[in-house]
Amino acid sequence: MLRAERVEPAGRWPGEAARGTVTLGYDDRHRRRLRLQSDAGEAFLLDLPRAGLLAEGDGLALSDGTWLAVKAAPEPLIEVTAASPERLARLAWHIGNRHLPAQIEHGRLLIRDDHVIAAMLEGLGARLRRLDAPFSPEPGAYEPAPGGHRHHDH
Repeated sequence: MLRAERVEPAGRWPGEAARGTVTLGYDDRHRRRLRLQSDAGEAFLLDLPRAGLLAEGDGLALSDGTWLAVKAAPEPLIEVTAASPERLARLAWHIGNRHLPAQIEHGRLLIRDDHVIAAMLEGLGARLRRLDAPFSPEPGAYEPAPGGHRHHDH
């Protein structure tokens, strides 16, 4: 079985040389060791030295010298917006206070679809829209950033 033992960030690997792709949801893009299948159905073992977040466009170096491109799978999400930046900041605080992963973008937050959290946010004045999209939440302060690189090592 092929093994993927190295990840290179998007733009730093020979993307034109990819033998194929692997499309993964957020949970499967944040692993160290896992048996996976490429989008063409070819089994391989993700076997990284440490867990890191695989981002859209990253390359997995396979044991036979070829590459797979990582794609982020669409997932059921809730887009959270608000009437003002101050209100959106308060909503972000409530999401963070519940230790929920959130993707922070200009003017909106994306969270996983959860009816209990949706009801809470609506009660706090949020505007919500359900959608399917790739989910790339903000990494924690001590987690590697996308591409597996830490901003601050302690």
